[in-house]
Amino acid sequence: MIKDRSIFIKNIYYMLAYVYTDLVQKDYRDIAVEKFENTGDILSVILFKMVSKQMKRGMIKKYIEEQSEVETLKGRINIQESIKLKANNKNKLYCEYDRLSINNYLNSIIKTTMKVLILSKEISEQNKKNLKKLMFLFSDVDLIQVDKIKWSNIEYNRNNKSYTGIINICYLVLNDLLLSTDDGEYRLASFFSEKKMYSLYEKFVLKYYQKHYQKLHPRASKIKWNLDDESDQFLPEMKTDITLKGRDKILIIDTKYYEQSMQTIQIYNSRTIHSNNLYQIFTYVKNRDTDESGNVSGLLLYAKTDESVIPNGEYMMSGNKIMVKTLDLNIEFKFIAESLNKIAEDLL
Repeated sequence: MIKDRSIFIKNIYYMLAYVYTDLVQKDYRDIAVEKFENTGDILSVILFKMVSKQMKRGMIKKYIEEQSEVETLKGRINIQESIKLKANNKNKLYCEYDRLSINNYLNSIIKTTMKVLILSKEISEQNKKNLKKLMFLFSDVDLIQVDKIKWSNIEYNRNNKSYTGIINICYLVLNDLLLSTDDGEYRLASFFSEKKMYSLYEKFVLKYYQKHYQKLHPRASKIKWNLDDESDQFLPEMKTDITLKGRDKILIIDTKYYEQSMQTIQIYNSRTIHSNNLYQIFTYVKNRDTDESGNVSGLLLYAKTDESVIPNGEYMMSGNKIMVKTLDLNIEFKFIAESLNKIAEDLL
């Protein structure tokens, strides 16, 4: 599937930027000169930019309790300790007080992630240098053991919601891609496995439409079985990858990322669309189109492979349009965007 590695890797940057961050700009000149050798470099650049942006907004701080000798009253006086100071001829008070500090759990996760990337062999020296500059500003923040991070316990509120994208990237590095440590050096897995790319591809297409086509109400949605009665408790759940709703039309999109996007029928030595994919999208469409208006369509959107035959076509099936298209991830991102735009604009 990877023809031009440099273009493909840069497109992973864009996909990650849509899925995990708010880095997507009106144009892409800010990274036009970036040269990514691997996904580790992509993540280091994203993290550097996100944390730098957050620091301009302001880092999360919390009050921590401190105790020390002070010249003037600060907080609460510790009577017993102050008496000891007086007995030693020290003209000072021993006080207990609260101090705002950036040393908190979320900032510890960020610092630990930067440390992991700096120690990784997959990161370029320039990207390591950039992260080290940020690390210096986290000097008062404690590191945390990677296997001790309780991701499920992290909660977001009005004060820390701007950290959501940053922590998602940290999770991706520390939980999904960190392979092992050898002599203090970290290794990161590649994004190029089918499983990881399948998930990223699906999320990217949804996030793209949510950013650029809000009027189409893009979302992953559940479809109820169109039954004659309500006894559907044993039927499997139908959940779409993406549903777009125009004024009078609905498009259900199912994204697919395979090493081989066509199935081979050995007996006839022929290539066909994956039958399960076609059955699935047809089922979604027919159960969504409850009034049989024909205004509900389905699209199987495959990531393009380097196969000689690729899935592509439009079919009218029992009054509904079922389409099969491919999206080439090995071309400049502006052309990927144009293809996605064309799909959405057909609904406007």
